[in-house]
Amino acid sequence: MILVGGQGLRLRPLTEDRPKAMIPINGRPIAELQISWLKRNIELEEIIFSCGHRWERLREFFGDQYQGIPVRYVVEEEPLGTGGGLKYAIEKAGIGDEDIVAMNGDVVTDLPLSKMVEWHRDPRVGTMVTMLLVPYRSPYGVVKIDKLRMVRGFEEKPEFPDTWINGGIYLMAAKRITKFLPEKGNLEVETFPKLVQLGEISAFPYYGFWRVIDSVKDLQELEMELATGSARIA
Repeated sequence: MILVGGQGLRLRPLTEDRPKAMIPINGRPIAELQISWLKRNIELEEIIFSCGHRWERLREFFGDQYQGIPVRYVVEEEPLGTGGGLKYAIEKAGIGDEDIVAMNGDVVTDLPLSKMVEWHRDPRVGTMVTMLLVPYRSPYGVVKIDKLRMVRGFEEKPEFPDTWINGGIYLMAAKRITKFLPEKGNLEVETFPKLVQLGEISAFPYYGFWRVIDSVKDLQELEMELATGSARIA
C-alpha cells in the first residue's frame, strides 16, 4: 500500500498537476521506482494506492494492472492524513488478516525488504508493526572545531549512526492495526505513540541507501546520485 494522499506543497509547482509520487526521477515516476524495488524484493499480490490529489495521473500511468500486478486506487474525498488514509484504504480494499507493506509515496531506498519481512514474521518478534529506521542525516554541513575554537574541518550533510528517524516503510498486521487508526490524522501522532505503550512496534534499522523527496533540492540531489552511479535503486 503506497500512501500518496498528500498535496506535495513543498514541491510546487511540480505537484500542481500531479501527485508527488508521479514526479519523475531521471524520467521515471517515484511510484514506478518504488514498485520496481518492491518487485525485486518480495512477491507482490496487489498494489493499492491510498490517494487523493490528482490521483487520475496515477491511474493513467499504471492502469488496472502494472507488469501483471493488479493495481487499485482508494481515493480520499478529503485529505485524511497518513493514518486516516491507511484506515480508509484497508477498509475499502477489504483487507483481512494479511500482513501488508505500507510506505510513504516519497521514499526511495535499496533496502533488502525480504530481510525486514523475515524479521517481522519471526515468532520471537510478534509485533503489530515493524518500522524501518534509518540514521539521521543532517540537511546542513557540519563544522568541526577544537577546544581552542579553531576550525579543523567540514563535513557535508553527515549521518549520525546512533540517532534514528522513521524511514516511512512499515510492515503491518492490517486487521489488528485498524482499530488503532484514526478516521483522520497521521500515523506518527495518532497511532504509533499508542502502539509504543503496548509494545507493538519493533524496529528494523538500516544503514544503506535511503532518501525522501521533500523538496526540489532533494529531487535534484537524488537525480545526481543516480546519474553518477553513487546510488542504485532500480
